[in-house]
Amino acid sequence: MTDRKISIVGIGKLGMPMTACFASKGYDVIGVDVNPEIVRKVNEGISPVFEPHLDDLFRNYRGRIKATVSFEEAISNSSQTFLIVPTPSEGEGGFSLKYVLSACEKIGKALAAKKDFHLLVLTSTVLPGATAGEVVPCLEKHSGKKCGADFGLCYNPEFIALGSVIRDILNPDFVLIGESDPRSGDTLEAFYRTICENNAPITRMNWVNAEITKIAVNTFVTTKISYANMIAEICERLPNADAEVVTRALGMDTRIGKKYLKGALGYGGPCFPRDNIAFSFMSGKLGVKAAIAEATDAINRRQLKRLEEKVLSELPSKGIVGVMGLAYKPGTNVIERSQGFELVQNLVSKSVPLVLYDPFAMENVRGVLGGQVMFATSARDCARRVSVLVVTIPCEEFKEIVPEDLKRSGAEPLLIDCWRLFDPAKFKDVCRYVAMGTGK
Repeated sequence: MTDRKISIVGIGKLGMPMTACFASKGYDVIGVDVNPEIVRKVNEGISPVFEPHLDDLFRNYRGRIKATVSFEEAISNSSQTFLIVPTPSEGEGGFSLKYVLSACEKIGKALAAKKDFHLLVLTSTVLPGATAGEVVPCLEKHSGKKCGADFGLCYNPEFIALGSVIRDILNPDFVLIGESDPRSGDTLEAFYRTICENNAPITRMNWVNAEITKIAVNTFVTTKISYANMIAEICERLPNADAEVVTRALGMDTRIGKKYLKGALGYGGPCFPRDNIAFSFMSGKLGVKAAIAEATDAINRRQLKRLEEKVLSELPSKGIVGVMGLAYKPGTNVIERSQGFELVQNLVSKSVPLVLYDPFAMENVRGVLGGQVMFATSARDCARRVSVLVVTIPCEEFKEIVPEDLKRSGAEPLLIDCWRLFDPAKFKDVCRYVAMGTGK
């Protein structure tokens, strides 16, 4: 059985759900953050981030959770430390290690004062070569200790999605461990055997292979998304073609699979776009042209323009556009690289009147756009107020809309259903229904 005391450096969008999940499995968890306000909230029982089911989990297990700004306190009172701080994208597409190295300096100094073997687990996404090339030298310099002998280091990125972080942590497809030494790998594997509820496979390797695997997984997934969107563009130009029918059949082939194979909109959020670009950046530095990754990004960038052109071509004079779906996906308030929010910004720049709705992300949008747009109180309220309604994420709440919400005394409105949430037969008498990826 692994030691029951864990510390987590960085209690943000991923670190806080990790803290709650580990506590729910019987671990005492110390969260470390350089932001005193985050520490205060955690110690008062308030989650500093939004994530579905996090509040309940945190409330139920807060007795095993505390937070501090002191790295020394956290390291000295735990046997394993998970490091999950931002690695923001840089100008050319690489990942900055400034927050990782700043934390490693503090962790190293805390390790210098510790006699017992300590395992550091790097969860932040880094480029191949970063762990051995920069992280280890920083830790060894400030600790005065040798990695693999005096302390262990594993690269252990999570494969999670905002909106389902807790489920993804407890039920991962697989666990990836890049290890400094067998002892460290054994320790982390034993830990995950107590965390995972689905008996997930655990794959162990060296650091660089794990670093490549992490970024390659996200790049492959984005390729499937862009491939499906390419099929959708083709189908829109062929009479009676339907991308939904085509991709459903493609997904039946076990060599392809159905996940992420849907012609709808492009991918967004804090991970997929930047990881795909970083893959191309890394390849270029090695003298390899990542042609597939570059094409994937180019196709993805086209999707927003494709939708915008469709909206503007159908918008009547003095018409109002409704956009439902401002977050980059359902179940989160994150608007970073959101297709819906980027559509809104483009339409605002063209002075198009807008009514917006999203269950979680409206406050974040309000903070950016303020009074330049109107906000609806519900999905049905949004539908009733517009002449063109665009559904940009597959949110279950949007299904509450009924045909009467789109019934007008004048010209019939247009419903652009990017994710095929609605039955077109039910709406044909009250509006013009358009699904992405269908030929006229």
